Amino acid sequence: MYIILMLAIMVASWAVGARFKSRFAKYAATPLASGLSGLEIAQKMLRDHDIHDVKIISTEGQLTDHYNPTNKTVNLSHDVYYGRSVAAAAVSAHEVGHAVQHARAYSWLQFRSSMVPALSVASKFMPWLLLGGILTLQVFPQLLLIGIVLFALTTIFSFVTLPVEFDASRRALVWLNNANVTSSQQHTQAKDALHWAAMTYVIAALSSLATLLYYVMIYMGRRD
Repeated sequence: MYIILMLAIMVASWAVGARFKSRFAKYAATPLASGLSGLEIAQKMLRDHDIHDVKIISTEGQLTDHYNPTNKTVNLSHDVYYGRSVAAAAVSAHEVGHAVQHARAYSWLQFRSSMVPALSVASKFMPWLLLGGILTLQVFPQLLLIGIVLFALTTIFSFVTLPVEFDASRRALVWLNNANVTSSQQHTQAKDALHWAAMTYVIAALSSLATLLYYVMIYMGRRD
């Protein structure tokens, strides 16, 4: 049963990833009616939400866009920062959506941020604990149990990320519509792009949960 579940998740992950890339490629080639760049959209959305202490930075790579609450920066990849497409508008507004969450003390973002220090420590030791726990399962099962607890933290983090991402997209789409940045058709396209981006987080969370259950099954079956 577990093998079937993992195969299903792998197929779903591939399908969602392929769909996400194809949608973004299409919308990245769709010029934005308003003609604004990702940078200009981010600047305008921040101003409209009365946020003046967040910097907008251009970063290297593709799909490297993110908001850093530690130093209050909206980091946009080159194609988004300079792009004037539907995809650039959607991504830029989404990342500013996280900045708005931060400014409004959105509870799920605060919870996720509070988990980061513990998660950073756990990620350093977790792989070794899991490996060592499996190798010494019959003589020292507690080692695997500790690894499972640490892995559970990463799984919880994956699921806590979901409301944060969905809410940032919701804020982005509401603002894009109210600010007349996107036309009616382009608003639908931006919504579609953000939907498939969010689905990648859903698949990642489910995959993490399935892996956690796998280790739990190993631990529970140690006496078989």
